Amino acid sequence: MSAPKPEIMAAFEAAKGFMPVDEGLALYAAALEAGRLGLPLLEVGTYCGRSTVLLADAARESGTLALTVDHHRGSEEQQPGWDYHDPETVDPEIGLMDTLPTFRRTLYGAGLEDHVVALVGRSPQIAALWGKPLGLVFVDGGHTDEHATADYEGWAPHVAEGGLLVVHDVFPEPEDEFTGQAPYRVYLRALESGAFTEVAVTGSLRVLRRTGTGI
Repeated sequence: MSAPKPEIMAAFEAAKGFMPVDEGLALYAAALEAGRLGLPLLEVGTYCGRSTVLLADAARESGTLALTVDHHRGSEEQQPGWDYHDPETVDPEIGLMDTLPTFRRTLYGAGLEDHVVALVGRSPQIAALWGKPLGLVFVDGGHTDEHATADYEGWAPHVAEGGLLVVHDVFPEPEDEFTGQAPYRVYLRALESGAFTEVAVTGSLRVLRRTGTGI
């Protein structure tokens, strides 16, 4: 498995975010593989750009682009009062989260600005406008059934034949209802659709290949 250059790994580890190194390396490997299709690599859930660094570097290596979708106001568990809230991401002028400036600094520091297109808005709204095939879709957005399902329904149909669907925070245990059960249900739905075949598991990361129709 090809590994990112040390400076890319350093940028990944320095960025705000929650993805562990082993899952990041698995995502990078999937992105490199999918990049061979010559199609864009898209993630849902940018936050501050931790995983975007890896997708962007894989896109650069593959001669394609990384696309990243987020409204940058934070998902449910990142709001004030929750465990994953970071006060540094709050815009002091309006009192709401705004991770876009931090994301842009992350990309700039990693030297990857030219390899990423940031799509700022709600995932279902952007997906409804999208009409091109994608080499990879990485679902890592909101963790409610509403949001995870909308991300899957909006973007999975755009995964090209032979492309990859990657789902993060897949936790089968019922006690992880808030953090990982919705992604788990999306993962099961993808398998049950007959359109995807699982090819790799690393921690909470699942990699599936588009092998059929019927999403």
